[in-house]
Amino acid sequence: MGYLWLKLLHLVAVTLFLGNVTTGLFWVHRVKQRHSPAALADAMDGVIGSDRLFTIPAVVVIIVGGVGAAIVGGLPLLRVGWITWGLGLFAFSGVMFMWLVPLQRRIRDYARQPDASWEVCLAMLRRWDLVGAISLVPAWIAFVLMVLKVPA
Repeated sequence: MGYLWLKLLHLVAVTLFLGNVTTGLFWVHRVKQRHSPAALADAMDGVIGSDRLFTIPAVVVIIVGGVGAAIVGGLPLLRVGWITWGLGLFAFSGVMFMWLVPLQRRIRDYARQPDASWEVCLAMLRRWDLVGAISLVPAWIAFVLMVLKVPA
């Protein structure tokens, strides 16, 4: 597979990844306005499902397409600043995302309980917001660095 095809595959996966995780934040923040644990459980279930369907496969394709394009294009992975920093930020984002996944399940499972308290849900969502931002911001920075090809 040629450089441009690998790059296209990489960019499609990046678009899917960033779009999905950003949209997940949007839906959870919308449901906050309803103050309904049941609605939160549904929204979080959707986020978990879309992560399985879109985010996780996109991560695999981002790595395969990006590393493949760099190798085919003759770009040394650890000596090109925007690639090195992009990989590092993406890896950090992934580690934070792995911390976020169990939290999403705990929020969903708690919110499904008939006696779930909105105040407890909100406290859990504050942590989810923080970890989610710590996960999402580096991914967006990696995107900017790679598009602008910022040297190190």
